[in-house]
Amino acid sequence: MFNLTLRQQQRLIIVAFLAIPLTLLFTLSYYPASQLFYMSVTDWDGYAPVKNLIGVENYRYLAEEPAILAPLLNTLYYFVGAVIQLVLSLWFAVLVNSKLAGRNLFKTLLFIPFVLNAVAASMVFQIFYQVDGAFDNFLAAIGLDAWIMPWLMDASVVNWSLVAASVWRYLGFNLILFYGVLQSIPQDQYEAARIEGAGEWQQFRFITLPSIKMVIGLQVLLAFVGSLSVFEIPMIITKGANGTKTFVMATLETAFNFNDFGLASAMAVLLLVIVVFFMVLQKILFGEK
Repeated sequence: MFNLTLRQQQRLIIVAFLAIPLTLLFTLSYYPASQLFYMSVTDWDGYAPVKNLIGVENYRYLAEEPAILAPLLNTLYYFVGAVIQLVLSLWFAVLVNSKLAGRNLFKTLLFIPFVLNAVAASMVFQIFYQVDGAFDNFLAAIGLDAWIMPWLMDASVVNWSLVAASVWRYLGFNLILFYGVLQSIPQDQYEAARIEGAGEWQQFRFITLPSIKMVIGLQVLLAFVGSLSVFEIPMIITKGANGTKTFVMATLETAFNFNDFGLASAMAVLLLVIVVFFMVLQKILFGEK
């Protein structure tokens, strides 16, 4: 029974190592996902033990009621902010990867916001943006009184105010990822480029960018997924008022405030489909196998 060949022993070891993670994957990911799809075709209210199957009625309702999908438009604000965040984080990563004096302190200061508690960071910005708050006082101190406005009550700027808070909070995360991949680029490539007379921009364009192409693709995907799943910042700062409600907030509201878990599940499935679509698109655009 135990007289196994070397190949059989290798296969047994591989199966043994994969058994636990695959079990956890199916238990914590695939099974809940299958339940999500099942609940999306029911009218479950979260209380009744019986879930009545209603087919695609929840999805039909989503298609016929554009107002319930309106919070998806707020994703565009956060995606634009995420793109700005990626550009800034790449710029800062290039700076701290150079021989900049005090670069370690600079890197630490930029990373600190990411490790702060999300609730605490959101409350800080809630106080920062309030009328006659720190931001208004700062603008007045530098002579920009005309720019002062109710940042959290004006529907035309409130989403951009929240986006700025999101950029500040997650900039350090992207910075560390970019910094890590920049560290892996062989320095002799830059030395050879300098010998050939290449300037800083040419080195960045022809050495740095091609070397970090896959990481940029990953970061763009994470930025889009993150913009779809924004929750704590608008929830804590504005509670969704003045047109700041996100799709995740609308989904939770549908489930827990209106006790319509079937419709909320359909909304979650729609979100999942959008994410998968952009994952496939990202792999096509960046040529990953």
